[in-house]
Amino acid sequence: MPISLRSRPTRSAWLPPDRGEVSGPTGKSAVAGGAAASVPRSILFLLLLAFLGIWFGSLGIRSLIHSDEGRYATLALEMARSGDWVTPRLNGFLYFEKPAFQYWMGALSFRLFGINEFSARLWPGLAGCLTVAAVGFTARRLWGAEAGIRAFAICASTTWIIGNSHFLTVDAGLMLFLTVALCAVLLAEDAQGDPTGRHRWIRVAWAAMAGAVLAKGLVGLVIPGCTLALVSLWRRDLGLWRRMQPGSGSLVFLALASPWFVLVALRNPGFAEFFFVHEHFARFLTTVHRREGAWWYYLPLLVGGFLPWTSALPWLMRGGKPGDQAGHGMAGQWLVAWCGFILVFFSMSGSKLPSYILPMFPALALLLAQRLRDADIASLRWHLLVPTLVWLAVLIASTQIQHFRPTGTPAEVMGAFGVGFRIAALLFLASAAIAWVCLRRHRVTAALLSVAMGHLLAATVLMQSHQAYGQLKSASPFAATVLRSVGEDAPVFAVKSYDQTLPYYLRKNVVLVDYVDEFAFGQSKEPGKAIATLEEFMVRWRSLPRAAAYMNHHTWRELTQAGLPMRVVFEDQRRLVVTKP
Repeated sequence: MPISLRSRPTRSAWLPPDRGEVSGPTGKSAVAGGAAASVPRSILFLLLLAFLGIWFGSLGIRSLIHSDEGRYATLALEMARSGDWVTPRLNGFLYFEKPAFQYWMGALSFRLFGINEFSARLWPGLAGCLTVAAVGFTARRLWGAEAGIRAFAICASTTWIIGNSHFLTVDAGLMLFLTVALCAVLLAEDAQGDPTGRHRWIRVAWAAMAGAVLAKGLVGLVIPGCTLALVSLWRRDLGLWRRMQPGSGSLVFLALASPWFVLVALRNPGFAEFFFVHEHFARFLTTVHRREGAWWYYLPLLVGGFLPWTSALPWLMRGGKPGDQAGHGMAGQWLVAWCGFILVFFSMSGSKLPSYILPMFPALALLLAQRLRDADIASLRWHLLVPTLVWLAVLIASTQIQHFRPTGTPAEVMGAFGVGFRIAALLFLASAAIAWVCLRRHRVTAALLSVAMGHLLAATVLMQSHQAYGQLKSASPFAATVLRSVGEDAPVFAVKSYDQTLPYYLRKNVVLVDYVDEFAFGQSKEPGKAIATLEEFMVRWRSLPRAAAYMNHHTWRELTQAGLPMRVVFEDQRRLVVTKP
């Protein structure tokens, strides 16, 4: 029978002797929770080392790309160099679209490990790894050691978690803090008979919400708060609000979250209105940020992002049997409400980006680990078929990759993609074959570990194959050429176009020409730092002994027709760089 959250299983209940196979009541079928023989600790230790090596070793293998990676690397680098840990600046301009926690961690990483791609992505990578650890730890505390191993493996191999943990944005940090808050509440609910333990976990939840707000703003409060409201309605239990200790918890939250907001507002008039009104309410309620999407925008992302576990999605949302804690029991209610709210909330938003629903994936991993306790082996074999067929389709498509080449993308770039897709597909298919054998022997945990490691390897290979394409969206191919051509002291202009990686790879700010976009607030406060028109730029260009400029081909033709002296030192299909001859 399923074990209640209030009655934590002992180690012996979840780790049976290594007998190779356990039969069900009829001798023909087995339940996954009892069928899984414990994986030897030596194997688990080796797999953990392999996971850490792959996870962190792949952070620095790709150039940073436009726009998010360049933006957040530049913000952190400028903070590390200036020593101003309060006021964020992007390319020298005030920048208040996000709170400062991401920049703090990036700046610390640059100071500790130098200025490189590994340092730039270290915080998202670490946040993703800690998220996986939190999910595994929570599942172990709630449902036993075997469930903890499975939850860890599921979370570590989920596509959207892998991808966002190896890409420099603020979303991985938000995912970590929200996951810790959710897990702390689940553990507090489990500690009903231990007031001290419950209070401790609730304080952890409030501290994690403060981290979430510092990571990305008010969404760090909205998601936990609305989930609490949904669960209290589901249970018809308003006392749940009191058990969350709003008084002492608010003090913990304010003590951690408020100092930066107070300091930055005191130093920068206009911050509060821009950050809270423009970047929160206007972003959600309007389309001012030009990131619209249909109501179903996130459904394909959910389906693809949860690979290789996608086939379990309908199963996870289905209600369990009466009294079945592995269905919608105490933890299940929180997890389902959490996932449902995130999906609906961001689907209603006037601004949509793929990474917004990232915080729901760790909860899905916990739900799946919970449900696996009652899964039979035959069902798991059918679930394994879905990712196997997906990767088989990828393998076939990789042989025809040139037919999918977008206009303007070099053939060699698509060739690199094709090789990466083939290697990735073969790696996963091999791991799926091993998992199939493990399931035939009723070794469920071993099968899950095989699928997880295969998908992690496949995803890592795919990310590496993106490097050739990423060079088309990065300043790394030409930054050294520019500096050699004009010297480190000469100004570099971004004319009617801007690559967020330019300041990072040049290691200095560039002068914006006839370009505003997300710099609108900063330019309104410090207008003298940018050049408003092409005419002003041409006057400035002619007066300089040495200079370089980044632009697209249309702008280059316009300036050429105006007779501006320029020498092309770098050019590809999308942009070019000129120097003053």
